[in-house]
Amino acid sequence: MLRIAILSYHTCPLATLGGKDTGGMNVYVRELTCHLGKMGISADVYTRSQDEHVPHVIHDLGYGNRVVHIPAGPELPLPKNELVDHLDSFAEGIRSFAASKSLKYDLIHSHYWMSGIIARELKSTWNIPVVHMFHTLGLMKNRIAREGEHEGDYRVRGERDVLKIADKVVVSTVAELSQLQWLYEVKTDRVVIVPPGVDLSHFYPIPADEAKEFIGMEPDRDLILFVGRIEPLKGIDTLIRAVSQMQEVGVLDDHDLSLWIIGGIADDSEETMSNEVNRLQNLCDQLGLKDFIKFLGKRSQDSLPYYYSAAHIVVVPSHYESFGMVALEAMACGTPVVASQVGGLAYLVQDGVTGYHVPDQDPEALSKRLTTLLEDRELNLQMGSEGVEVAKDYGWGSIALKIKDVFEEVIRENPEGQGEISEGGL
Repeated sequence: MLRIAILSYHTCPLATLGGKDTGGMNVYVRELTCHLGKMGISADVYTRSQDEHVPHVIHDLGYGNRVVHIPAGPELPLPKNELVDHLDSFAEGIRSFAASKSLKYDLIHSHYWMSGIIARELKSTWNIPVVHMFHTLGLMKNRIAREGEHEGDYRVRGERDVLKIADKVVVSTVAELSQLQWLYEVKTDRVVIVPPGVDLSHFYPIPADEAKEFIGMEPDRDLILFVGRIEPLKGIDTLIRAVSQMQEVGVLDDHDLSLWIIGGIADDSEETMSNEVNRLQNLCDQLGLKDFIKFLGKRSQDSLPYYYSAAHIVVVPSHYESFGMVALEAMACGTPVVASQVGGLAYLVQDGVTGYHVPDQDPEALSKRLTTLLEDRELNLQMGSEGVEVAKDYGWGSIALKIKDVFEEVIRENPEGQGEISEGGL
């Protein structure tokens, strides 16, 4: 039986979505691990312990697979620039746990660049191959970052180091592959494109009246929905300004409309609220939108299909997305998606078919597309139905099988764990 070590250093796959460092990657690691388990693959997911009161080993992934919380530094949430100080401690903790259980792994599957650095250390100890997935790229984030939000040089250096040692790199789209070629100037013969998946047994269309009753929304009210982390990269301010433009031209007078934002912190005081949530709420106040926009805070993954199904439109206004898991989940629930034409979103959302693309940071273009989908009910339903069909190609069963094929190929090519990538690139 194939046994793999999955590394998700900075964020736990069991964490509630919507926090600062929780999002699509959490879902990806959890769902992949569960579906690999269904195929008989044994996996341990190693993540940093952030709460001393949470058991260090949790069997919530099924099929004997487990999440192992490794203490590395203080057992509390830390900013990413401090997490880099505890990579060696985390790697040593994994070695100790594996030795105590007499575990031998066939392969390491690492997620995000810091996990890749840890994989490099474990690879040298265990002499097994590494399959890595970045999820986001530092150089891409820096291209659109605002002042004071740039990733440090240490991250880019770390990503380049991971590219040297990974036996295979999994990317979500052709766009991400091109970014590795263009920005990191590496060969991509060891890069494979496998998109993330969606759990079609969980994300499916729920009748709108039932979904609205579940989330506590009036049956005749239209809902525009955002789901994701509350950070500048996500472009929520563009969405708020688009709603403001709809108000200025009278669209909100003709529709009983709300914008609900899932993610971040909803009920904290102004003193403890994150700067971005505070900034966005001030923007709503300045634009006179307090009655239309509601910040809900975190929501469980189990409740999301109700929110997606209740929504008239789901908006993904990000400045950068390597894939766009929220868009895929919304499509699976039969809801049209309006998304920035960036990264993976440009490939996932089919413009004019399952929703619309809009230019990044263009409130006027976004407001026009939102208005179209509010006013043309037949088009809205048609795009929602098309989204359901497109999402069927991304079911986790088939996606996990493709990842399994990648694992088996890498192990065949590296029977003794040899196969480091040379200085010249992938």
